[in-house]
Amino acid sequence: MNEIVKNTLIMTAITLASGLCLGYVYDITKAPIAEQKEKAKQAANMEVFQGASSFEEEPSAAEKDSRTILDEAGYPEQEITEVLAAKDEGGNTLGYVLSVTTHEGYGGDISFSMGVQNDGTVNGISILSISETAGLGMKADTDEFKSQFAGKNVPLFTYTKTGASSDSEIDAISGATVTTNAVVNGVDAGLAYFQALTEGGVQ
Repeated sequence: MNEIVKNTLIMTAITLASGLCLGYVYDITKAPIAEQKEKAKQAANMEVFQGASSFEEEPSAAEKDSRTILDEAGYPEQEITEVLAAKDEGGNTLGYVLSVTTHEGYGGDISFSMGVQNDGTVNGISILSISETAGLGMKADTDEFKSQFAGKNVPLFTYTKTGASSDSEIDAISGATVTTNAVVNGVDAGLAYFQALTEGGVQ
């Protein structure tokens, strides 16, 4: 009986020590990790809105329920996680940077930033996180794919497997239709929210 108690105490001590060690490691790493994520986000903002001098939270976004807007627009698997106003040196709003997460990826969620000018022109997209299949879905994070959205002013995008013939068409990634669909739907969800956000004029 004493042996059982002894082993139980030993296991309890080991468990407590492990928990304390993990907590310590988490405490010392969470700040650097958060800092790196913030740097990555800032870099993504600049990538999709190079003409901006600063990025500020858009107050009017609080009045626009993104979940309701996206559900009504037909994008239940997409989320708008942040809305920033891209400002010039004079404080004028040039457009918006939307952080979008789409839950339709083949390997899980895909998150990206997209820049949209006041007139609805998409500046481009920058992938924040993606875990698609190497050599297939991961091609969504290449300039060849992402550049197809840049400089386009369309209500929404669709993808094609036979070669894009208009500004609204995106060439699908070969062998990764699911990933292509996820990103295209994510961008379209961002455009749907942008249109709701700017309805009536937001400056």
